[in-house]
Amino acid sequence: MVFVGALVLMSSASSAMAQDADATAQPAGRPAIEFNRWQEDWSLLADPALRTEPLDSLKYIPLAPADPRSYVSFGADLRERFESNDAPSFGIGHQSATSYLLERLELSADIHPDANWQIFTQLQDDRAFWKSRLTPVDQDQLDLEQAFVTYQTPFLGGELKVRAGRQEMAFDLQRFVAVRDGPNVRQAFDAVWADWERGHWRVISFWSHPVEDRTVHPFDDYSDSHFQYGGFRIERAKFGPGSLSAYYSRYELDRAKFLFASGNERRDIFDVRYAGTSAGYDWDLEAMGQTGSLGQKQIRAWAVGSLSGYTFANLAWQPRIGLQADAASGNRHPDGGTLGTFNPLFPNGYYFTLAGYTGYTNLIHIKPSITARPSRKLKLLGAVGLQWRQTTADAVYTQPDIPVAGTAGHGGGWTGAYAQIRADYLFNANLTGAIEAVHYAIGGALRRAGGHDSDYVGVELKFGW
Repeated sequence: MVFVGALVLMSSASSAMAQDADATAQPAGRPAIEFNRWQEDWSLLADPALRTEPLDSLKYIPLAPADPRSYVSFGADLRERFESNDAPSFGIGHQSATSYLLERLELSADIHPDANWQIFTQLQDDRAFWKSRLTPVDQDQLDLEQAFVTYQTPFLGGELKVRAGRQEMAFDLQRFVAVRDGPNVRQAFDAVWADWERGHWRVISFWSHPVEDRTVHPFDDYSDSHFQYGGFRIERAKFGPGSLSAYYSRYELDRAKFLFASGNERRDIFDVRYAGTSAGYDWDLEAMGQTGSLGQKQIRAWAVGSLSGYTFANLAWQPRIGLQADAASGNRHPDGGTLGTFNPLFPNGYYFTLAGYTGYTNLIHIKPSITARPSRKLKLLGAVGLQWRQTTADAVYTQPDIPVAGTAGHGGGWTGAYAQIRADYLFNANLTGAIEAVHYAIGGALRRAGGHDSDYVGVELKFGW
């Protein structure tokens, strides 16, 4: 099955668009299709009057008729995205123009034996048609995307949830820990996750082995002790006009390779974020520091990011003027004992654009934008991004943290500028679509390395049942 369609960002922005339109697209009282399918609550269909759609008999199958919270629910997602990129990696390294179709099919089963237990399983089949150079995030034919068990119960005046198994996880705007919904293959973790919520407080602890994708045989994705990630996080809602969070995490990867160091990577990561809205203003500020070691070198890296804006709610189309500012460290001394190259961990592929021209490493990035909503179903965005290197001793990086050949130590700090336009549309409660176009005008460092200006166009449709 092939739908032609375009780049819907399942980021905070597009999710917010879908939520805004729910009042008109979603029948009152009926569950909505969520970004994380395991968060849906189909126990509402215990009321036969709400079973109004085809195949509702598969959305709610009662296990114990006396308990509406005891049921089985099946779901499916299909995403079709056509992409055209005339210069991957700015045409450097024998990269040539390419056009291809990405297809992601997901099938899920959500079992609730009672109000305390949940068993969730999701299969994926991700394919890339007509793409000559495949990466691990392009294709993963028939594999286990998620399979976990959750137990929740009242504890110490709050609610405790423990989840174990293969699962997806993300923090905040997904700058650094993301589901990776932009590329075709999402990021999963074989993990144990526990969180406790009480009032405005939430405490999270987790440890994981990130799943690494293979395409040799069905069900051959794997994780092991050579790649581990975990940590501890505290969140406080209603902290002034916003919410505050902070976490410590540990990133361990054996046999890691960077431009200026290789060996076993051991990073200690400290992150703090403050976000909120007030009187038409919105903001999201985050800072991360990284220490530790990689081989024989000591790590000293950092990154900061901000998204802010003002919405003119009383004007037609509710325009929002926004500003995005980001910076991440690079390595200043190639032969020194310190590695300054920032590791973006598990980044959100659409935080900058879906074109993949911009990675969150050795970066200074300024992006003014304007968004408008001609209707509750349509959202329009126009933006211009300006980009520099934090240090010219390190390379220019593309998504997620791939160095562009021939740029490290050569050329100036100016990387280039890009223009981005996109349109997101919510057809109904089950179908969304979008179109995105990006033109990147490169700077001297990329041109000296043999690159040229780049253009990207993406079209996507996403159906959820």
